[in-house]
Amino acid sequence: MKKMRILAALAATGLLTACGTTVSQPDEASQTAAQTTEAPVTKTEAPDIDGYNLLWHDEFDGTALDESIWNRELREPGWTNEELQEYTASDDNIFLRDGCLVLKGIKTEKDGKDYYTSGKVNSQNKTDFTYGKVVARAKVPEGQGLWPAIWMMPQDEGHYGQWPKCGEIDIMEVLGSATETAYGTVHYGEPHAEQQGTVVLDSGTFASDFHEYSVEWEPGEMRWYIDGECYLTVNDWFTAVQGEDEKPYPAPFDQPFFVQMNLAVGGTWPGNPDDSTDFDKAEFEIDYVRVYQKPEYDTNVKKPEVAYREALEDGNFIYNGDFAEAEDLTDEENWNFLLFEGGKGAAEIKDNTMIITTEDEGTVDYSVQLVQREMPMIKGKKYRVTFDAWADEERDIIVCVSAPNAGWIRYLQDTTLTVPTEKTTFTYDFEMKDKNDPFGRLEFNLGHRGSTATVYIQNVRLEEITE
Repeated sequence: MKKMRILAALAATGLLTACGTTVSQPDEASQTAAQTTEAPVTKTEAPDIDGYNLLWHDEFDGTALDESIWNRELREPGWTNEELQEYTASDDNIFLRDGCLVLKGIKTEKDGKDYYTSGKVNSQNKTDFTYGKVVARAKVPEGQGLWPAIWMMPQDEGHYGQWPKCGEIDIMEVLGSATETAYGTVHYGEPHAEQQGTVVLDSGTFASDFHEYSVEWEPGEMRWYIDGECYLTVNDWFTAVQGEDEKPYPAPFDQPFFVQMNLAVGGTWPGNPDDSTDFDKAEFEIDYVRVYQKPEYDTNVKKPEVAYREALEDGNFIYNGDFAEAEDLTDEENWNFLLFEGGKGAAEIKDNTMIITTEDEGTVDYSVQLVQREMPMIKGKKYRVTFDAWADEERDIIVCVSAPNAGWIRYLQDTTLTVPTEKTTFTYDFEMKDKNDPFGRLEFNLGHRGSTATVYIQNVRLEEITE
């Protein structure tokens, strides 16, 4: 996981009620029939955005889903990510209420086992577009195993090849077990690569109120926003078939994409629901979706040159590895202390030592985590990680060098080590065998290890070694 920044909760803005606006008008006979059977619906105009034209929008204020914009997507359980739900066309799973589209997860029983249905809609072949600004206001459900998302896929997934070569733009994802955190992500490759930003609310959650999620997609850059605050900018993607040259930049994000929204149940990321999950409240509410475009885009763009961190004079790629300087551990400057999935704790630098205290170990290894980013990993090079560590009580931690931008593969594999009460030096050598990566990440993971004992770390080094 990668936490880009922490934002305070902002008051969400936008209309609570609005009307669906279609991209194509029905014929005159249909209009006349509708007028004789239904009360007129007041149309709500989407607000103007300076520098953009409104391409299409849906305010979800009618009585039924506007199927000139949206398709009800049908999928069997396990279709992707080991998710449990069946996506159905049922009005029980997909419906409008109080000016919102509601995608509802339902728990039933089939063949003596728990069975889940839910809703997913997409705009493929109806409102596809290339480049623009997508704005959506939504409120997510809370509950273990619930996984709401607003995201985009290419109209023709085979144009550059199947996922991830085709590209994917995730405007918003939230895990129902940790609704104070929202993610924006872009996937591409091959090999699979991704970049991800995270917003953690200081107060409230993304389930306690509506928030506005947005992405600005341009030929050479994408920017992610929550409640108007930019938290992730990406401009260095690629795509290729394994073993072949990369396609010309900005592929794969130079083709028509469509918007889709769903509420998944279970899967490899959120885990499965448990007895604490209240399916009476398993509702993903979307207030509106609005898509804007600039009058024109400059498509003559070049991929930025890759910059690799330089080692210090002593050959160490870790900055402040001796902890000689005090730091703000909440930012991404050198060391960064992170908490996820129930982890509670604190970190401080004192007397040339990183001191990590844990109140709650959380539910995953990275629930309590210390990282340093931008480790330059060059294919064919050999590296050595060394550090000193001890703890108040003997306990385990995990160390690794990960690849946040390359599908979270490991250059130094997850290595569990037992930290004794006496200061001990640990050394790990590894060879980089993957594609060059300027964004390797050294991680110390203290979560979910069966202990909350305080850990002390000194003299951290990552250096290139020769035979």
